Amino acid sequence: MTDRPQGSDGRVDLSDEPIHWELGSSLSYSDYLGLDLLLKAQKPLSYQHDEMLFIIVHQTSELWMKLALHELNAALDAIRRDELLRAFTTMTRIGHIQAQLTQVWSVLATLTPFDYSSFRNHLGRSSGFQSWQYRQLEFTLGNKNAAMIAVHRGDPQAYDLLNATLQAPSL
Repeated sequence: MTDRPQGSDGRVDLSDEPIHWELGSSLSYSDYLGLDLLLKAQKPLSYQHDEMLFIIVHQTSELWMKLALHELNAALDAIRRDELLRAFTTMTRIGHIQAQLTQVWSVLATLTPFDYSSFRNHLGRSSGFQSWQYRQLEFTLGNKNAAMIAVHRGDPQAYDLLNATLQAPSL
C-alpha cells in the first residue's frame, strides 16, 4: 500500500482520483445498495444497548446465507452442465462464505448471558432455529430432516420452498 500525498492541511490529496462528486441523474452507491432500506431494518424491541449487536449479527448472517444459497445453486447448475471446474471454484467461494458466517459469531460471543437475558424476553418465541434459509442450506447440502420444516407452516412461501428443497436432489 502506498502512502498518499497530504496537503498542508493534513488531508489526503485525492485530486488525481476519478471520484465523481456530482452524480447528476446517475445511480448512487446508496441507491444501488438500497442502504436506506437496509439501515432502517434494525428495530430493537427493548432499550438495551446490546440488542443492536444481536440484530445486526443475525441480519448479516442471513445475508451471508443468501449469498451461500445463490452460489450453491450456481454450483449445482454447473455440476448439471458438467462444468466441474466452475463448480469447484464456486464451492471454494462457498467455503469462504461459510468462514464468514462462522467468524461473525465471534462478535456475538462478546455478548454475555446477562446482557442477552436483558432483552431476550422482548423477542417472544422467535429463534434462529426458525431461519428458513439455514434450513434450505442444510437441505441443499444433504442434511434432510422433514421434521425441521414444521415450524414454517405459518409461512406458506417458506414452507413450500423448504418442502421443494427437501424433495430436490442435494449436493
